[in-house]
Amino acid sequence: MQKNVQCLYLKNNLLLLAEVVEVSADIGEPDCKLIKPYLVNHSSLEITPWLDFSPQDVILLRSDDILTMVEPSEKLKDKYLTLT
Repeated sequence: MQKNVQCLYLKNNLLLLAEVVEVSADIGEPDCKLIKPYLVNHSSLEITPWLDFSPQDVILLRSDDILTMVEPSEKLKDKYLTLT
């Protein structure tokens, strides 16, 4: 099964790279499951684990907190897949 790896630009100006799964939820509740999210450095395109203070690697997020979601470049996607 192919992973749905996406770049997510959040309202707080963070750029994340994660496998994204849409989940059913009530209005206002988290409706995106981010699996092994990584923070992307805007200038160098290096990626580091997001929320590295917790062992949890599945994060629920409200789609309202996302400005846009796009396909990552092959280079960025390859980095992610290698690390995960």
